Amino acid sequence: MLAMGRGAVLVEAEDGERAQALHAELLRRRAAGEFPEVREIVPAARTVLVGGLADPRAFAAAVSGWDVPPVEAGGGELREIPVRFDGPDVAEVAALWSVTPDELAGIVTATPFRVVFCGFAPGFAYLAGLPPELHVPRRPTPRTAVPAGSLALAGPYGGLYPRSSPGGWQLIGTTDAPLWDPARDPAALLSPGTEVRFTGASR
Repeated sequence: MLAMGRGAVLVEAEDGERAQALHAELLRRRAAGEFPEVREIVPAARTVLVGGLADPRAFAAAVSGWDVPPVEAGGGELREIPVRFDGPDVAEVAALWSVTPDELAGIVTATPFRVVFCGFAPGFAYLAGLPPELHVPRRPTPRTAVPAGSLALAGPYGGLYPRSSPGGWQLIGTTDAPLWDPARDPAALLSPGTEVRFTGASR
């Protein structure tokens, strides 16, 4: 655990699953009235930043003694997002999985995803859920412009591009869902802990 200024600590986890579980436990305990001064709980791949602490040392000592249960599937808010499986890398990813493009679509729509953290761009959520045998490499050469709404895969994660930007992930589909809207509260459609199910959309 690392001090981050006067009122924040960065809690380091053994792996991504532990970080997800710790994030969920922190949210639960804050909702129950513990650490009411905490303003921010920000998860990342293997860390959770906790900000607004009156006594970071006491908090660190308390967390070290917690028995944190794993995250239960279906415990978060569910978002269903329609996707057209029309990305330029569908055939390549299907070949890596040894399936047809139609079977790829079936695998993705049958997979329960979960937002584990956000970053890269406003509204970009990193989605976990694919088993290890379906992890795919990043593209050897990134694209200079990935279209907004692209559904992409890289390593253990899926992600949806909220706006056009460079990117090296494998593009397998597109959505018209409004992923980032500054006029909305919250602006991001997806936030850490949200459960995500992709559904087929008409072309």
